[in-house]
Amino acid sequence: MKKDLEFEFSVNKENKTITVKREFAAELPLVWDAYTKSEILDQWWAPKPWKARTKTMDFREGGHWHYAMVGPEGEEHWALANYKTIDPKKRFTALDGFADAEGVVNTEMPQSNWEVSFTPKDEVTLVENLITFDDLAQLETTIQMGFKEGLTSAMEGLDELLAAQKQEA
Repeated sequence: MKKDLEFEFSVNKENKTITVKREFAAELPLVWDAYTKSEILDQWWAPKPWKARTKTMDFREGGHWHYAMVGPEGEEHWALANYKTIDPKKRFTALDGFADAEGVVNTEMPQSNWEVSFTPKDEVTLVENLITFDDLAQLETTIQMGFKEGLTSAMEGLDELLAAQKQEA
């Protein structure tokens, strides 16, 4: 019997935050790796038919992940996540923003602070994302760009990837 997995997406304009809670049908080590290893992120961190492509990743405090979202016509949208804190298999924080191919952040586009927490629950892992913006305009721009739909689609891709890994095991 398949259990319904929790999914919650909420926006708090007063606090300038987006909260995303999502359960995945996999144990903590697999889900942690899916969020912290570029070779796995590249398989799911984009809404289909887009793909993520890592240029460089150094998952450590003070490190970064520089990647592109690559569209079906080859178009690229670059981003840079700078890791601030890491508590292995529990949580990490990062400053995320749009960038160019050289890793220069575009300050004209929204930037956000991410706190990503992982909670094991038997054979399910809860991932909670608290995304905070400096101002309401950046939050609203992010939502208007289709953030909810894009992230939801990407997380569905992670569901598929985790299910395939379980079958291989």
